[in-house]
Amino acid sequence: MYPNTPQISNDPSSPFLIKKEDDLDLKIILFKYLQYWPWIIGFALIGAFGGYLVNKYSTPIYRVEGTVLIKDDSPAFGADLFANGGFGRDYSNIDDEIGILKSYSLAEATVREMDLNVQYFLEGFVKTTQIYGNTSVYVNLDKSKPMLVGGMFKLEVINEDSFELSIIEQGFSIFDPKDPFNKRDRGIVELPRSVYSFDEPIQIDSFEFSVSSISALPGDQIFFRFQDDPSIANEMRGQLGVAPLERYSSILTLSMQTPLRKLGEDYLNQLVKTYLQRELNEKNRATENTISFISDQLRGITDSLQYSEGRLQQYRSENKIFNLSEEGSAIFGRLQELESRRSEVELNLKYYRSLQSYIANNGVGELVAPSMVGVADPMLNALVQNLSNLQTDKQRLMANFSQETPVVKDILTRIESATRALQENVSSAISNTENLLADLNGQIRTIEREISTLPETERNLIGIQRQFTINENIYIYLLQKKAEAEITLAANLPKNVVLDKAKTVGQVGPKRTQNLLFGLIIGLIIPIGIITVKDYLNTKIEDPKELEKGIKVPLIGMIGRSYSEGTLPVFNNSRSSVTESFRSLRADLSYLSTKRDNLSILFTSSVSGEGKTFVSMNMASVFALMGKKTILLGLDLRKPRIAQDFGLANDKGMSTCLSSDSPWQDVVKPSGYENLDVILSGPIPPNPAELLLQEKFGKIINEIKEAYDVVIFDCPPVGLVSETKELFNFADISFFVFRQGYSLKGHTEVLNNLVEKGGIKKIYGVLNDVHIDKGYGYGYGYGYGYGYGGSSYGYHEERKPLAWWKRALGRKQN
Repeated sequence: MYPNTPQISNDPSSPFLIKKEDDLDLKIILFKYLQYWPWIIGFALIGAFGGYLVNKYSTPIYRVEGTVLIKDDSPAFGADLFANGGFGRDYSNIDDEIGILKSYSLAEATVREMDLNVQYFLEGFVKTTQIYGNTSVYVNLDKSKPMLVGGMFKLEVINEDSFELSIIEQGFSIFDPKDPFNKRDRGIVELPRSVYSFDEPIQIDSFEFSVSSISALPGDQIFFRFQDDPSIANEMRGQLGVAPLERYSSILTLSMQTPLRKLGEDYLNQLVKTYLQRELNEKNRATENTISFISDQLRGITDSLQYSEGRLQQYRSENKIFNLSEEGSAIFGRLQELESRRSEVELNLKYYRSLQSYIANNGVGELVAPSMVGVADPMLNALVQNLSNLQTDKQRLMANFSQETPVVKDILTRIESATRALQENVSSAISNTENLLADLNGQIRTIEREISTLPETERNLIGIQRQFTINENIYIYLLQKKAEAEITLAANLPKNVVLDKAKTVGQVGPKRTQNLLFGLIIGLIIPIGIITVKDYLNTKIEDPKELEKGIKVPLIGMIGRSYSEGTLPVFNNSRSSVTESFRSLRADLSYLSTKRDNLSILFTSSVSGEGKTFVSMNMASVFALMGKKTILLGLDLRKPRIAQDFGLANDKGMSTCLSSDSPWQDVVKPSGYENLDVILSGPIPPNPAELLLQEKFGKIINEIKEAYDVVIFDCPPVGLVSETKELFNFADISFFVFRQGYSLKGHTEVLNNLVEKGGIKKIYGVLNDVHIDKGYGYGYGYGYGYGYGGSSYGYHEERKPLAWWKRALGRKQN
């Protein structure tokens, strides 16, 4: 009946050992998850729906942008400084400008200009949304006094004259503008009453505010709260982004991502306006210092000019002399030229000494440009220009960075070096000017000696007119310089330029496609993760490949799950996939033993419930269908099952035969099926192990083997009782039955110990109750019960009950 084939050994290196199909691993994993596809798709749809809800109810976020050009127009060293009032801000470091634009001080100054201390909200069906610039009421408050910040007020309009006010959220703090960084907890706040008139003062402690109606209608509801400038400034700073338009570009892009695009546009425009105004103020400061210096000099010279003019007129009137003689005019002309030159030198010396005093008293912030007062010294102009620029940079940096930052430390070092250089230059200029003044005084004394030879009347007139001319020249010179400084002040413009005012460039959130995809992915991850964790924590045998790796013997067959009624699908449904798997296992026996007659096969397992009795009964059945005279021996004397499955009375059996002198033939019972007899276990004895281990049992087995072609042993679980180990000696081939989803992974050690420590030969593994819908075993190996659950050319007509979700969808089996 069986072809001549070599025997399969337990050696893993045997060429006849069934090979693992690693290329099917991916399919097995895929099928494992596909059995849960309704749950996976359901969760994916729920996740996608969650993404849709996020998109629907999330507050839109807009991107607002504006651009500013940062110019670098610092003058060359030693160039004329009269342009730009003798000063220009040499501050071209892009990183520093970015730091200034993102600074807290600039943000706070911007917030103060915008009056953002009242935030308004509207309540929707799902969320409460902040609004800006389009409110039906306006809240007035005095920011110079301590104010309540935090918390939330609810205003409901009653009529055109009054409204109801309530507090719906506590958490108030007291903000004092005199101590802006020390807010105090107010505790519970209660309103004096609930109904107020529009524009009526509302007093809470020392905090007072009122509400004005703009377009309020009865029934309107609006929520508002008060916020302090530091908190708003920090919030705006957090939303602000400043970056070069391109790498190494001098154009900066200012951007904000905000749900209030109009607020974002207004804030960026005001921020740039405040930034440019600060720059212009710093630029004008030097010119304003020059005007102040000249004005002080003019106040002093005006009195002297008026006095000398009065004396001149009085002397001419009293002495009836109005013009000088020809000789006197020549002498006076030379004297006037020298004294005019001396006046300029004295003014320069006064400037040098004033500059020296400023430096000594750390008053470099009040420096006056030399060119503005007529000091034509290129080196000095350059040094004053450099020091003034450094001082301006320091003030701007100190307003935004701490003194320990590297950029501030660097600017302080440069200021110290520039101050020393300027001090040395000023000292040298004072010395040179004093020498020049002494020389001029000597020349003037020489001319004064010539004047002494003139008549007294003319000599006195020259003296009075000489003083008047000196004062007049100085006065005219100072007026000219003051006019020049005022023109410069009026012409000054910020160095940096606004290229584009802030505008909304588009919506950046919510990211609709990303949210839908993210929700879908989360929806997929959750069930797949649960399945994976469940599979990882599962201690039961599920995967045939995992079982094959865990046992030291070949896994020779897989028996599919039976959906037929009863426990004998081989007889009850001979065309089912389960019956075909038993036929396949029967065919595989040709590889496992060369014995053709009186074949004995043993079935056992690690614990009860793994289906060894089911497998042994149906294996006996397939041999009987083949025409082999087959007998099934029920050797599980402790927990008999065969009698119930065949519908027989367990009144006698193997226990009866072994415990009495009755021959074994007396306990043989027909199964009701052709070619198949059974010997039941019989009544449960008190000593089952001793009965099976006595010599009589061996003689009975040998006689049975002589009488039947195939003998099937249904033995007790080897993991629970000891006598089964002795029964292996009576079998030609033994099978250790595992059950998918029932047998523990640790049960493989029971079989491995039998092989390695017990020395059991010719034992093989069988996996029972394989569920093809779990994704395991489909197309797995040769001789593993091919084609379970498929059509297999019309052989398998067994119907699996529909799952609940298929029944709910009205699906039918074909």
